Amino acid sequence: MKKILLFWIVFLLLSAAGCEEEPQRLDDYFVDFATVKKSGNNYRFQLDNQRLLIPRETDYSGQEGQRVVLNYVHLKGDTVKMYAVRNILTGAVQSEGFPGKLVRDPVKIQSIWVGGDYLNMIIEAEYHSKPHKVALLRDITSPTVDLFFSHSREDDPPGYPQIMYASFLLSSLRIEKPSPISFRLFIQTYDGPREIPFVLN
Repeated sequence: MKKILLFWIVFLLLSAAGCEEEPQRLDDYFVDFATVKKSGNNYRFQLDNQRLLIPRETDYSGQEGQRVVLNYVHLKGDTVKMYAVRNILTGAVQSEGFPGKLVRDPVKIQSIWVGGDYLNMIIEAEYHSKPHKVALLRDITSPTVDLFFSHSREDDPPGYPQIMYASFLLSSLRIEKPSPISFRLFIQTYDGPREIPFVLN
């Protein structure tokens, strides 16, 4: 009798476990850097491959030319459903200020790439509470195109690692040279200085 009772208890437990609903699968989504395009009250988001995304609806409000990180899914054609839009630091190459304004507080590189006319950066820096200051400075005395990433902690106390996003417009490099344009990025990391070659097509 005890064996039969034990059998039914095990059977009921297994049956109950088998009836649990499977977790609902999330939509496949994309995460991309993009540039804000504004027309009246309507917003579009241009990817670095020049594709223009049209949000089905969005409560985003920002300035023309602002760089953002998008989290979205495709619906039909270029229409997308937005899950999140986040402004990121947007800058350009500065032809003045090197080397006097160059600050070499170190960062950890997550990813750096050229997309469209932008140098895009995902980096990690120790952050506590004070805003940091970054810039992309050019050494105009160099016979080659040399860019230096400046990062200042601005006396921020010791804190914890935080991801930072930045996007710098490179179109000013096209004024003096035809495409493709080779350039070097110099950046101070926790492992020492890095020199990274890039090409702007």
